[in-house]
Amino acid sequence: MIKNDIWIEKMAKEYDMITPFENAQVRNGVISYGVSSFGYDLRISNEFKIFTNINTTIVDPKNFDTKSFVDITTEECIVPPNSFALGRSVEYFKIPRNVVTICLGKSTYARCGIIVNVTPFEPEWEGYVTLEISNTTPLPAKIYANEGLAQVLFFEGESPRVSYKDKKGKYQSQTGITLPRL
Repeated sequence: MIKNDIWIEKMAKEYDMITPFENAQVRNGVISYGVSSFGYDLRISNEFKIFTNINTTIVDPKNFDTKSFVDITTEECIVPPNSFALGRSVEYFKIPRNVVTICLGKSTYARCGIIVNVTPFEPEWEGYVTLEISNTTPLPAKIYANEGLAQVLFFEGESPRVSYKDKKGKYQSQTGITLPRL
C-alpha cells in the first residue's frame, strides 16, 4: 500500500528515514521539495558529474571510465543537449526493512524534456541517492541545486527474507555520486 504524508513524517521522526526532513512542502520561488500528499520530494545537491565525450571513451557498466564525466560543484548545472548528468540527493535515506520506494522525476522538469532516472530504494538500503538526469532536448537544460528534482513514493509490505543490507548490496551507505560497480 502506498503511504501518505502522516506515515512518512512518523517514519522520518521515529526511524531517521530521511535526513534532513522537511515536514511540509517548500514552494516559495523554488522547485518544490519536502513531504507531499503521498510522497517526499527530494532535492538535488550542488555536486554534479556531467557526461562528456571529449576522451572518446566507451560507456561500459562493467569497466566504467571515470574520464566520461566532468565533476562540478555549482548552484545551476547545465546539462548538454541529448546528454545526461549524475547528481546526488541532499537527503540521506534509511529505508525500513518492510518498505520499498519508487522514485519519479518531478513534472516541472519532465515538462521541459528532462527525465530523472532512479532505481527503487530496496528494503534496508541507506545512503544518498545517485540521480541520473537526462536532457532529451536539442538545447542545454538547467538544473537547480538544492531544489526539488524527484518524488519518492513509499510502499509498505511484509519484510523480505533477504534485504539489501542482508545481501551487502554494493551501493549500501553511498555518500557521494556513485558510479557503476560490479
